[in-house]
Amino acid sequence: MNMKFQNFRKSAELLGAICGGLLISLPAIPQVLAQESIPKINPCPRIFYEEPHNNQVVVPQGCPPNALTQRLAAQGLLPVAATPSQEQTGLGVGGESPESSARPPRPAPGEAVSTDQPSLLQPRQAPNATIALTDGKVNVRLVNDTAAKVTFQVIGDTAPRSLQGKSDVTLQGLRTPITVTFEREDGGQLIVTPQASSEPGSLEVTFNEATNAAQGRSAMRIERNGSVFLN
Repeated sequence: MNMKFQNFRKSAELLGAICGGLLISLPAIPQVLAQESIPKINPCPRIFYEEPHNNQVVVPQGCPPNALTQRLAAQGLLPVAATPSQEQTGLGVGGESPESSARPPRPAPGEAVSTDQPSLLQPRQAPNATIALTDGKVNVRLVNDTAAKVTFQVIGDTAPRSLQGKSDVTLQGLRTPITVTFEREDGGQLIVTPQASSEPGSLEVTFNEATNAAQGRSAMRIERNGSVFLN
């Protein structure tokens, strides 16, 4: 009789331990599900790499460069894009899942592996103008001498804005280094002429119609030392 009572007590203790473990773990399950259900924001959406944004919008730092970002970086008008973080890669940079992103083909057995990689950095060109900055800041006066609207944007500072033909606008207190992009809304080319103003820390940029694509410019970079570069 004592043996049966001991076996019954051990079985009851074991059942109690199992039920207690289940009661402890149950409150944690909804928390885990709630955390997994919170959506994560993709900092590098696919739209950055689709037309027309692929050639009109500079992607944020940390995202793979699109066509415009690569073109400006190659001219020294932008810093080389940083490598995406592990979190961005997990989200799928550019709207793609990590598994579907393009990978270079693997060499065949015995095939030599080339280590030559094209560099985004090109030899620095001579500045198109030089100005004396005031506390690292610059005032930029844009003068549109064309008859067409010109769309301009200070990357990371302003949204795209329109400047009517035969008009001007002054952008004040821009912290260098800065990159300004511009284009004619009618699709024509622009001759861009930067010139230091008589006022300290001020630059005047004039837009004129270009007769051929070789004359056209679409971006301007002002460095911390006051050097001005066109692309």
